[in-house]
Amino acid sequence: MPTKELWTLASSHPTQIAGAAEQAEAEGFDGIVFPDSQGIGGDPYVAMAVAAQVTDRIQLGTGVTNPYTRHPAVAAGAIASIQAESGGRAVLGIGRGNSALAFLGLAPVPLGMFERYLARVQGYLRGDDVEMDRPVEGMRSSKSLALGTAPPTSRLQWLPRPEPKVPVDVAATGPKVIDLAARLGDRITFTVGGEEERIRWAVDTARAARRQAGLDPDEMSLGCFVNIVAHPDIHTARDLVSGFVTVMSRYAVLHGETIGPLSDTNKKVLHDIRNSYDMTKHTQAGTAQASVLTDSFIDSYAVVGPPKDCVARLEALFACGLDRIILIHGSPGADEAEMAKARRHLVEEVVPALR
Repeated sequence: MPTKELWTLASSHPTQIAGAAEQAEAEGFDGIVFPDSQGIGGDPYVAMAVAAQVTDRIQLGTGVTNPYTRHPAVAAGAIASIQAESGGRAVLGIGRGNSALAFLGLAPVPLGMFERYLARVQGYLRGDDVEMDRPVEGMRSSKSLALGTAPPTSRLQWLPRPEPKVPVDVAATGPKVIDLAARLGDRITFTVGGEEERIRWAVDTARAARRQAGLDPDEMSLGCFVNIVAHPDIHTARDLVSGFVTVMSRYAVLHGETIGPLSDTNKKVLHDIRNSYDMTKHTQAGTAQASVLTDSFIDSYAVVGPPKDCVARLEALFACGLDRIILIHGSPGADEAEMAKARRHLVEEVVPALR
């Protein structure tokens, strides 16, 4: 794989998966991620299994799963199965949860729960013995069944296999999650937007956390999610990217306080996004949250405009210390004809220029 990996986000919608995976590989992307949000799309593990059968090279990941809807043993077993079926191309992308939990009436999981989950899922993926679950919500311990012989620990008994262990890629925005990711993950993918200052801040935070934990900062792969529309008309580009920009930027103000270096004007826009956010129209163009975006906010948080300008922006982000960028192209509900034009600019001009 190249040192500068370019990934793409695809829908997990049933019947569309095989075509999307074949297209992404043909377009030259190094990886493809499928969202895990049961209220909005299909199952990402099914999507990766389908994608594994119709591709040969491209890496396959969750973009991203969460610690609440997937038990760590189940998530580990599923992604390890994808690893085996794909010949070692799987990645477990995970965060604290957003739309998947919102559609269950829940907020992202607490940091303590997330930390324990990361440690446990890593253990399962290594084939280690993992501590048994703690009974919750009226569940009883298996000890109450008086079994003659009971397993003392939990593990995936069919692991390890010949394929490498599946890497755990933690999506992180704030310093506390970046710290957890640096200590317990194999990779970090930042969700801090496309400003160089914010990327450098996130990279420095991760490396400092690694050093503090006695780990080598250079041994962890770092990436970021970036909203992008390459289009000769900057106004059209902004319109096309607006819906999904609200999704990725909202993480920086999700709990009420803004995170990382930001101008006062961008802080105000973030608070406006948070206060107006309509989760029933998550990712969509033409929403209440998209209406509060300013041109300057979009230009700083996303990568938009003529292809040559997009190439320069992405090169600058890689130069901040990134190995990988996951490109989130456009927004559902945006003008389809213009989206198709922008996609051609992306895959015919931007992606080849970065090789």
